[in-house]
Amino acid sequence: MLQYALIFFVIAIVAALFGFGGIAVGAAAIAKILFYIFIVIFLVTLMVGLARR
Repeated sequence: MLQYALIFFVIAIVAALFGFGGIAVGAAAIAKILFYIFIVIFLVTLMVGLARR
């Protein structure tokens, strides 16, 4: 479970780097949405992973 949390975190960081850099307005908006979605998924999987220990 912790591996999934780390994978979602890396995806969120990559989405933020591509979208927040100002490449395109549309890409930035999509990347911001994906960033927040993946951060939430990261936190949920992190909590579940820690709870299973």
